[in-house]
Amino acid sequence: MIKKILIVFGTRPEAIKMAPLIKEFKKYSEFDVKVCVTAQHRQMLDQVLEMFDIVPDYDLDIMQAGQDLYDLTSRILLKMRDVLDEFKPDIVFVHGDTTTASIASLAAFYKQIKVAHVEAGLRTGDIYSPFPEEINRQLVGIIASYHFAPTNLSKQNLIKENKSPENIVVTGNTVIDALFLLLERMQKDNALKDKILTSLNAKYDTSRGKKIILVTGHRRENFGDGFINICEALKTIAIKNPNVDIVYPVHLNPNVQEPVKKILSGIGNVRLIAPLEYGEFVYLMSMAYFIITDSGGIQEEAPSLGKPVLVMRNITERPEAIEAGSVKLVGVDKKNIVSQAQILLDYDEIYQKMSQSRSPYGDGKASIKIVEFIKNLRSER
Repeated sequence: MIKKILIVFGTRPEAIKMAPLIKEFKKYSEFDVKVCVTAQHRQMLDQVLEMFDIVPDYDLDIMQAGQDLYDLTSRILLKMRDVLDEFKPDIVFVHGDTTTASIASLAAFYKQIKVAHVEAGLRTGDIYSPFPEEINRQLVGIIASYHFAPTNLSKQNLIKENKSPENIVVTGNTVIDALFLLLERMQKDNALKDKILTSLNAKYDTSRGKKIILVTGHRRENFGDGFINICEALKTIAIKNPNVDIVYPVHLNPNVQEPVKKILSGIGNVRLIAPLEYGEFVYLMSMAYFIITDSGGIQEEAPSLGKPVLVMRNITERPEAIEAGSVKLVGVDKKNIVSQAQILLDYDEIYQKMSQSRSPYGDGKASIKIVEFIKNLRSER
């Protein structure tokens, strides 16, 4: 019997992490696979879809200027109803911790359709950090029938919450699948590699020959004083280290743009550039000396590239990389960010120890493991 699979996502990180899973499912005729995007992010989402040659079957196009979480939640819920009524899937796949994931899961629950959760079981234990991602992920965990955990720690979190162990599979993280997929394509396709590098060089001249500190920042909980502290720290690092380039693709959110441009504009070795497409970002990550970020996904990707990561958050749902030694929490305290960055620049032994730490997020075969589990399920309807 053909299983009808609906894969739902809405943001750029979700698209990156779901792309290899879509590719894997579509290898098998026993699945009728449809892709639904909410377009919670529009431009950045579309770039990833193009990179991985994915054409959505349903595009809810819910992004509007100035929308808040109430707007986002209600639009996704109502539009998902129509998609579920039309396609009538057996299983709805969602990813991670977005509003798209939690509300698509709720919509499926209202139709009594089973939910499969990719990147399940990450927890900080604080429902307001990250906000609203932590509670989104927990809500999906309550609704989901199948839990695809990236690590054993994530599995144990789910077991503590009384999820059925037989429905939890440790897979590694699909972001490593996506990373390896793109790196392999660039290695085999010189035209693609040249296109990515040319596009990247239009934003940042990679031939400058300096050590690169790559920076990303966009978390809601850092808006306000947190971002001011982050920017002041980056300014100090740049002034103390004129032979280093700080390259910062600045998120489009006005809460990020305003303090970044106010504090960091006009500093010669701080390069404030437009957001990068996924291929450009992977290329720049591979060139970076280390990375300073508040992102979740980069904590997973960078260790696979041998890049130390300083995380500008006070708590993380991804402690495995900290335990492995490739990631360090620095919070949003200016002095701590500056001192930890300077240590990586000044002490090669510490840098090498972090860069050579083993990634805890899998071998790039998470999608294969997920599809094999679904293939072996008995008919659910």
